[in-house]
Amino acid sequence: MKVVLLADVKGQGKKDDIINVSDGYARNYLFPRKLAVEADAKVLNDIKNREAAKKRREEMERQAAKELAEKIATLTVKIKLATGADGRVYGSITAKDICDAMAQQHGITFDKHKLVLSAPIKALGTHSVPVKLYADITGTINVLATDK
Repeated sequence: MKVVLLADVKGQGKKDDIINVSDGYARNYLFPRKLAVEADAKVLNDIKNREAAKKRREEMERQAAKELAEKIATLTVKIKLATGADGRVYGSITAKDICDAMAQQHGITFDKHKLVLSAPIKALGTHSVPVKLYADITGTINVLATDK
């Protein structure tokens, strides 16, 4: 009997997989526990529609990420650091500081965890900070660290 899994079933498959199982296994185990339904035309059509909607949504997210990457590449975020008389920098610029400044100066918000910042910025000048916007789309923010 062909069934469509409604949840992950160990040893059988993942959600929305179409598998072939014995009639007894389907009737006595999968159906009572609501782990699967019989694979008829309506269920198969529903799965196809969900996959198409998911694909469209992912494509829209990918396109939005590409547009955002192009937009932030042209922007510079200015952040002021406290410095001493001898030019020594006090404090540092973290991913949270960059996200806050980006939201305040340019109105663009994103999660601080998307910034690929190996260590906080502790030097004056211009720094390029990569931003992981989507699975394979990375943008770059230019950060200008100046003294107060």
